Parts: sequence; C-alpha cells; structure tokens
Amino acid sequence: MKKITKIEGNLANSFLKPKTRVVAYCRVSTDSNEQLVSLQAQKAHYESYIKANPEWEYAGLYYDEGISGTKKENRSGLLKMLSDCETGKIDLIITKSISRFARNTTDCLEMVRKLIDLGVHIYFEKENINTGSMESELMLSILSGLAESESISISENTKWAIQRRFQNGTFKISYPPYGYDNIDGQMVINPKQAEVVKYIFAEVLSGKGTQKIADDLNQKGIPSKRGGRWTATTIRGILTNEKYTGDVILQKTYTDRHFNRHTNYGEKNMYLVENHHEAIISHEDFEAVDAILTQRAKEKGIEKRNNKYQNRYSFSSKIICSECGSTFKRRIHSSGTRKYIAWCCSKHISQITECSMQFIRDDDIKTAFVTMMNKLIFGQKFILRPLLDGLRNQNSAASFLRIEELETKIENNMEQSQMLTGLLAKGYLEPALFNKEKISLEAERERLLAEKDQLTRSINGNFAKVDEVDRLLKFTTKSKMLKTYEDELFENYAEKIIVYSREIVGFELKCGITLKERLVN
Repeated sequence: MKKITKIEGNLANSFLKPKTRVVAYCRVSTDSNEQLVSLQAQKAHYESYIKANPEWEYAGLYYDEGISGTKKENRSGLLKMLSDCETGKIDLIITKSISRFARNTTDCLEMVRKLIDLGVHIYFEKENINTGSMESELMLSILSGLAESESISISENTKWAIQRRFQNGTFKISYPPYGYDNIDGQMVINPKQAEVVKYIFAEVLSGKGTQKIADDLNQKGIPSKRGGRWTATTIRGILTNEKYTGDVILQKTYTDRHFNRHTNYGEKNMYLVENHHEAIISHEDFEAVDAILTQRAKEKGIEKRNNKYQNRYSFSSKIICSECGSTFKRRIHSSGTRKYIAWCCSKHISQITECSMQFIRDDDIKTAFVTMMNKLIFGQKFILRPLLDGLRNQNSAASFLRIEELETKIENNMEQSQMLTGLLAKGYLEPALFNKEKISLEAERERLLAEKDQLTRSINGNFAKVDEVDRLLKFTTKSKMLKTYEDELFENYAEKIIVYSREIVGFELKCGITLKERLVN
C-alpha cells in the first residue's frame, strides 16, 4: 500500500515559496566623517531589520556619499541598484523616505514605474508607502512633489535670508574655524587653538612646507578641529582663511538652482566685513604667507583657480625627505653622455648645509615600488587580510545603532524647532513661551550632538582605511606578479614616498601602512 504523508499548508509554502530578496538604499548629503559614520549606522540598522523577517533575504545595501538627492545621474549607488533590479537580483527596496530616494518628482515617478514594470517594489519607511500595494500613483506623486518643492523652497528662502544678513552685516558664523569658538552667536578666540594657528603661520614664514607642519602637529599629538589627524590640505585651509585676520568674506561659495555648489569666482556678489571679530593673525603676516603659497604653487605648476597641476608626474610632491621634511624635485642628471631622471631634496638644493640628503634615481624608485607590490601580491593573506580584519573589528555595531537613534532624535528636534517658529510667526504662540521652549530644544540638541560627536570619535575604525585595505586586497588577490612599473598603480595605492637614505625608501600606502624597500643601484 502506498504511503501518503500530509504536508500542512504553511509548511508547504515554506518549501515552495522563495524568500523575497530585499535591499536597502541610503544617502547622506555630505562626505564628512560624521556622515560616513551615520552611513555605517544605517547599514547596521537595515541589515538587522531585514534579517529579522523570516520571509526576507538580505541582498545588500546601496548608498551614495556626499551627493545631493536632486539629480539621479550623479548617484552611482542608485544607478547600480537600478541596474541590479533590471538583471533580476532584487525584489524589494527599503529606503528611509521619498526625499532620501529622490527630490525630483519626475525622477521619482520614472524610477517607481520602471521598477514596478520589473516586478520590484519600494517601501518608504517615513511615509509608510509600499508601491506594491498602491492603487494609483496619486499619493506618491503628491508626496514626491512636496519633497521637491520643499527642497527648492527651503533653498530659496534660506538663500534670501542669508543674502539679507550678508547685506546688513548681521550674518553669524555658525561653524567658526579652528582657533575660534561660537559663544552666543559670536566668534570668540580659543586660546589653546589660537596658539596652534600662530605656530602654523610662523612655521610657513620660516620656510617649512604644509606637509611638514602637519607631520609635526601629528607627532606632538595635537588634534585637528574634528579630533583627527592634520593633513597638508587642512594646513592650507587655515593659511588661506581670512577669518584669522578678524575680517570675514561672505558668499565665497554658492548653490545654483540645480543644487550644485560652486566656488564664487565673481558670479555672485561677495561681502567683506572688516573687524568682524578679534584677530589671531595680522594682515601683514597673512599677506606674507599668501605670497609664499602663491610662489610655491607657481613653482609646482599649480593653477590657483582649480588647484590642478599643469605638468605633473606621478611622484611630484609625493617624495618626502625624512631628514628635513621637504619635498623632492625632479631633475635631469648626466653621467657621461647618458642622461637620467633623478629626484632631489628641495632643501638640499637651496641650502646644502641644512640637509644632507642626496638624490635618488627615478628608475630605482620605480623598481623598488614594483618589488614592494610583488611582496604584497605574494603575501597578501599574511599582511593585508589580518590588517583588514583588525580594522573591521574595531567598529562597534552598538555604537552605530545608537548613532542612528541620535540622528532620528536630532531630526525630530529640528522639526519641533521649525514648528515652533511657524506657530510664533502665525501668532499662535506667545513670545515668552516660544523662548522657553526654544531654549529647551536647543539645550537638548546640544546634548544629542555632543553624545553623537563622542560616539563618532570613539569608533576607532577608519572607514576610509578599511575601504583602501579592501581595495588593495582585492587587487593583490587577483593580480599576477608585476613585471613593469605603472603610474596608475602608484597613484591608486600609494600616498607618498619617504626617503630615509640613498639606499632605503618607504612607501606610505593609502591604507595606512608604510613598507620600506631597498633601492637597487
């Protein structure tokens, strides 16, 4: 007799019905360190959220950093997700809100329609809209239209209000530069930081380069404004900031109607406010430093307007003397009838008694770089893999989730503040009550921001370095042994070269490690 086993309906469905492949899409508006931490928090949130549903399969996270939500074409993460939808890899997309997904009605509806045709639906958390259950596009059209008009309206109103404050001289610097604090809306000197600013200007006037100054500050353990390491770019930002003279130039940048930010080269009016606050640096020293930086840029072939080298080699400004901190310059040397390229310490060239470092040959550096990369290719599992695992283990999932909570609370706080302002403007709220509630909200926001900042700093894992190590690991895993030097490889993976002697150089890689290599003469 045949044996028949009954399979219950729900159990049968579990065998027959495949899991829904779910992805998340995130976007942050800037590429600052804080926003990158926020992105990691969102990633941790969505991964745990999706995996908690037994009918769902976590299929990954797509994101864009430092890109406005107004233009689809500029969002590589979004475009990659749409491409994967077309190839049938995704069933459902979860995103925070319509404004995070798109602030352009046309783009939003176009993408939704296209995805529905592909059998892919979107769930907008904030609006609680699932395109898979929509009877029509009316609600989504209204909401996306509101998101777009809100973006434009806020932008235009903000720009108008700022313009008025520019013109009447009442504009307040919300985020003062290093060396100043914001106290009751006024820029007040931070004595400890001001001494560092004076030191930076004095060092440039004495002949030191920006990279050397950054290295000295890092060696002394002096934190930058955000508590991180100093870079040559950070130093140049301080040296070119007129605020240290007590003056302020307003509207040095502007945003066009398409939400693109530009440096103001005369397209918009600028406003000079003299004696706006107490100065740290005299006008004379500031102008003298500006002349030095201009001359150095000219020597290196840099166009001041776009900061790009007119004639740049892969090693230009990247070879650093360990003895004096100066950069090496490219020279043509002769040996009998044969000419060759060499790199020489700029301090040694100008003041031989101040630095004894001798030249090194271009070919020798390239050979050493190839040797170093081949060592990584051969031993990547013993060098790069442990490094990557170590950096990833430094990151705390609990911290990420807490930062996500703080982000939500800060956003709610801002919305409450805006609502209070609206009620006051319409006459529904007494000024005394408004001020009381406003002070309370500001105090809460300061507390939330302080906690978020502390958590951000407590996460020791450097996400940029994690990405760089991962990128280098992928290359070394797939690559065969190198036979010749390539500029592209050096520019992709090396930050700079440190010359210890004519025999030894160190390659400081973008992933944060420095590997020494012997030059073969």
